[in-house]
Amino acid sequence: MAFALPVWLGVQDHLLEHEGGTPSYFDQFEDEALFQMFHLTRPCIAFITDTVRIRMKTVPLDMASLTVDGIVMVALNYYAHGVSSCAVLQRVGLSQAECGTIINAVSGVISGMSDQFISFPETRDARASVAFRIERVSGIPSVLGIVAPAHFKIRASPYEKNSFRSFVNTLGHTSVVSQIICDSDGNILSVEKCCVGSTFDQDMWDSSIKGKEIEKDVHGPYWVIGGKGYYLSKHLLTPVSDPVNESETRFNEAHAKIYGVMQATLGSMKRRFRCLMQLGFAQEDSLNKKSNIIKTCCVLHNIAKKFSVPPPPVAGKIEPLLPGKQHSVPVEINPDALKAREKLIEENFSVVCRSQDLQ
Repeated sequence: MAFALPVWLGVQDHLLEHEGGTPSYFDQFEDEALFQMFHLTRPCIAFITDTVRIRMKTVPLDMASLTVDGIVMVALNYYAHGVSSCAVLQRVGLSQAECGTIINAVSGVISGMSDQFISFPETRDARASVAFRIERVSGIPSVLGIVAPAHFKIRASPYEKNSFRSFVNTLGHTSVVSQIICDSDGNILSVEKCCVGSTFDQDMWDSSIKGKEIEKDVHGPYWVIGGKGYYLSKHLLTPVSDPVNESETRFNEAHAKIYGVMQATLGSMKRRFRCLMQLGFAQEDSLNKKSNIIKTCCVLHNIAKKFSVPPPPVAGKIEPLLPGKQHSVPVEINPDALKAREKLIEENFSVVCRSQDLQ
């Protein structure tokens, strides 16, 4: 799924090696306090720290007196709460002013691990497995994932009018947006681009690496579930705009059910990594730093799922997915794609199909 098998065999080796290792800053916390501070468990944190340790050797950092686990502690605490707490900073001997350099360095390292810990199903068996689980949840066959624009709020100065307008999304908030694809279990399969909040969903898809691959049949005759901000294509399956019969209504209900997995996934990520609730001030030339933090949280999300770490409990309403931003000029639907969707609905959501399933 999201990770190759050798990685997870390596996890087991790591856990065995870590037992009885050198003392860590994290050892000073009891398990409950550790989770409250970092929203992760001890084995998960140990794996993350050792994985970062290997890669930090090639990253120049002026604060040579800091240990890797101290650096990781500061970064994980920031991801979990959106700010590094005084308790953590006192333990590692840092001030708030020094945190930015560390967070940027660690984010650069972990986001660079995305090709190892975030992967789209590449083999025939992997694709069949993902599609089977999605069909079991929704009844829609031959689907490889759910794609959506993931918006993350930022602060942009209204005095810089040209820049400010570009960050305003469909709800009138300033945000940056990344294109994310997940499976039915909430594993992140792809995260691409970090654009200003006003970017059209379809434009991100058309210019993304994964979008181009999927539309060119690189991944075979499969669909990806997309919301109303996307155009129906031979590989991008959108809901029926104005259903005229029960079959189309049932299809839309199934589509909404599986699309809701993305909302739950992003909600879980934002509860675990509250830095995503407010990514600070941004200019268009600083999108790379925001992109690194978003990718980092996606990597850590997948790692946390593999270690079966529950997210923090829900506090208030789960933030909904933003309404898709569409071009104002109507676009003619691809007739072949329309026929393909009609065939899918007829074969899987018609009254005849349902009556056969009940026999």
